[in-house]
Amino acid sequence: MKHPSLAGMVDAIHTRMSRQALHYRFTRQAVDYLYTCLKFVFKQKICKSGPIQTKLLRPFNRVLIFDSSSWDVHPQLRDVLPGSGGKASSANCKLQAGYEYKKGELCFFQITAGTKPDNKYTDQLPTLLHKNDLALTDQGYFKLKTFRIIDRKGAFYLTRFLVNTNVRDAETMIQIELANILKKLRQDAYQMHVIMENGKEEVHCRLICFRVSEQVAAKRRRRLKKEARKKGRNISQRYLSLCDWTLMVTNVPEKLLPSEMVYALYRLRWQIELIFKQLKSILCIHQSVTSKENRLRCEIIGKLIIAILIHRIHAVINITLWNKYCRELSMDKLYKRMQERAFMIMQLLLQSKKKATIYISKEIDRLIKNCLKSIQNSRNTTLEMLETGSNQQVEDFVMSCLT
Repeated sequence: MKHPSLAGMVDAIHTRMSRQALHYRFTRQAVDYLYTCLKFVFKQKICKSGPIQTKLLRPFNRVLIFDSSSWDVHPQLRDVLPGSGGKASSANCKLQAGYEYKKGELCFFQITAGTKPDNKYTDQLPTLLHKNDLALTDQGYFKLKTFRIIDRKGAFYLTRFLVNTNVRDAETMIQIELANILKKLRQDAYQMHVIMENGKEEVHCRLICFRVSEQVAAKRRRRLKKEARKKGRNISQRYLSLCDWTLMVTNVPEKLLPSEMVYALYRLRWQIELIFKQLKSILCIHQSVTSKENRLRCEIIGKLIIAILIHRIHAVINITLWNKYCRELSMDKLYKRMQERAFMIMQLLLQSKKKATIYISKEIDRLIKNCLKSIQNSRNTTLEMLETGSNQQVEDFVMSCLT
């Protein structure tokens, strides 16, 4: 049920309880209990077919994608989940999430206030990484200290470059003015080994530069100017000229990740955006009418548990399909088909776990047939692009999809 009321929940579980009695059961103890359930579900490993097999991902033990999504909540929650205020919301909730792509597992969640920027959270990322893991993040998580710690752990990172970061040539140690260098280039791609610095930290990495189309560059400039007017700031010509390029930094050696394949690999980051889409459009994690913190957290955690379980099911099927037959299972279709069966599964669970398990097992074969991704010769999926490593495919992606 997308928006279950208290009365609807009481009616669904067929128990002698009033809606007021259920309301009083949303306590701090209930939140702690559901957090325990969430941790338990995280630990369950049902994927026996190993990780997804593609050429470009083989060097990495895990590929972890980190991102966040936020939404407004009831204004009365502004003291515990404050928003930006003013014309923005007075109360806002942010969800920090991690997704391990090779095994298809949601591996991390944390609920924070919407006012907490991703950059403040970045320090926790190295604790989630092991040797030979790869972290994919956007600019919001850009922090030199974090990159240095990841590098020392023997792990890897790939992210968009923050243009106000100082860089030096790794060989000559001379300060680099990126805008001047890129302005003189005739080629559409360029790579250099640099040292990023901020006065406290120094990080050695590869800086990969890709020229974008005039249409994309113009769109970026319009967005920058709009944001500057909103904040009452001026934009330097340097910032505007860098809109012609997409800049990436990574500590992955070129023998493991050729520069022309950087975009294909970074494209994986959009997988977590699709996950947020499912959480909001299907599980409606961002919609709640309650002004009570404990009930809000119970609702969010409950929906996250469901999301983890659906991804576990998807991972088992998708990895087997890809590794054996080079076919894929649509996550969007699976979410929708599982939602259609959710009430039946709940009713069976109330009777016995065995009945629910038998029902789901029988439905899996039907789900596989109905949720298979169709084969499109004119358009490759992300997995197909990673497997083939086609430079033309990467070029087509860069020209048509970069923002």
